[in-house]
Amino acid sequence: MRLPNFNSRFKGRRALFAMSALIFFAILAAALYSGSHAKTAAQAPPATTAAPGPDMVKLSDSQLSSIKVAAVADREFLVEKDAIGNIDFNEDRSVQVFAPFQGRIIQAFADLGDEVKKDQVLFTIESPDFIAAESNLISTAAALDQTSSALTRARALYASKGIDQNDYETAVASQQSAEGALRAARHAVAIFGVTETGIDQIVASRRVETALIVRSPLTGRITARNAAPGLLAQPGNAPAPYAVADLSTMWMLANVPEADSPQFKLGQPLRVAVMAFPDRSFNGKITAIGAAVDPNSRRITVRSEIKDPNHELKPQMFATFVIRTGAPVRAPAVPLNGVVREGDGTMSVWVVDNDPHRFTRRSVRIGHQQAGYDEILEGLKSGETIAVSGAIFLSNILYGGAS
Repeated sequence: MRLPNFNSRFKGRRALFAMSALIFFAILAAALYSGSHAKTAAQAPPATTAAPGPDMVKLSDSQLSSIKVAAVADREFLVEKDAIGNIDFNEDRSVQVFAPFQGRIIQAFADLGDEVKKDQVLFTIESPDFIAAESNLISTAAALDQTSSALTRARALYASKGIDQNDYETAVASQQSAEGALRAARHAVAIFGVTETGIDQIVASRRVETALIVRSPLTGRITARNAAPGLLAQPGNAPAPYAVADLSTMWMLANVPEADSPQFKLGQPLRVAVMAFPDRSFNGKITAIGAAVDPNSRRITVRSEIKDPNHELKPQMFATFVIRTGAPVRAPAVPLNGVVREGDGTMSVWVVDNDPHRFTRRSVRIGHQQAGYDEILEGLKSGETIAVSGAIFLSNILYGGAS
């Protein structure tokens, strides 16, 4: 029996084992390579377009539907200045009606808000001074009658040699003195507002009128009444029994910045708006400009006279006036909704890029604001396309406030 050859068998198995190990490591290496390649491929970002810049926003189709765009066009802007103030009475046509002399009010005829005519009776007073002036008038009138009669007799006697020349001249002097006294007495009564006809009636009737009549010095409306029967009225002591104002015109008093004062001139026309009538304006003109600057506010008072034929304006109404200070100018105009005020106070608009989905923020400098448009002084040209509605939405997206 032949024994097997162990050496040759061992060599064969060793070769088989080496071959198997080589195959195993080859498979493992291939697997490791494949996994590493797959991981690298998974980590690489997909090929896309460039990301928007820091002042750029790209919208989806659904977001774009909420934005309205339009080309910038030139508009005409009026060169105007405005200021805030208050309505007041026209003091050139407003008077405090005092009694000319001290006395007690007998009767008051006009009430607050009444329309009165010039020379219309407002109230009557009982004045001792007026009674004394009337009494003196009656006395001097009687004295003149007496001296006139004496002069007539003296003239006749002098003609018939019944008296000498000295007596005749004495009668003439007495008559002339009486005439002067009567003229003075008439003037004294006229000071109380009595007309010439009234004075003649007092002289003819020889009757003293106890009621002194106080009339309205102008046509207007009663703006204040402090008169009451029995109240003691003294000339010049406030409050006056009545105040009368012509309300066809009113004043507006406004304080304008010192830097704007050179642009205001006397006679310049202006428009005034008040909160009580938001859809209307009142016409007027500048009638006075303050001569000094307020040291605290650095402003100058500008007074305007406003036409108010229907008596709609009231004193102390809050008002704003607008005045044209130069020729109109043409400039690029953007609707108010197309301009965004940034947190730092600057103004910006959103300009459409070549891609209609892309918008770029651009800072601009604005001027006048009129008729719903902002005047663009810098940063934008006519013809450029911008977001005229939804600009705030774009800003919110840029700062992460919307998606």
